[in-house]
Amino acid sequence: MHEREFWALLEEVFGRSYGRSLAHDQQLTALGSRTVVEALAAGEEPRTVWNVLCDQMDVPDAKRWGRDHDHVAPPKPFDFRG
Repeated sequence: MHEREFWALLEEVFGRSYGRSLAHDQQLTALGSRTVVEALAAGEEPRTVWNVLCDQMDVPDAKRWGRDHDHVAPPKPFDFRG
């Protein structure tokens, strides 16, 4: 997930105003109590931030990936360091 996709999903799932408010105000416990904006600025993967936000806000899997994503979480990137 790219950051632009993150912001598009944020608006689609939470609405423009509420989503932007969450991004600036909601502290994400699993990410050191940083806000979405702070976590992204610190280099956290947008997909990780999205999952943490949705988990914390109790957004079910069927709704967290928007209308165009067949209600399935996109796969995590495979790590080839082995």
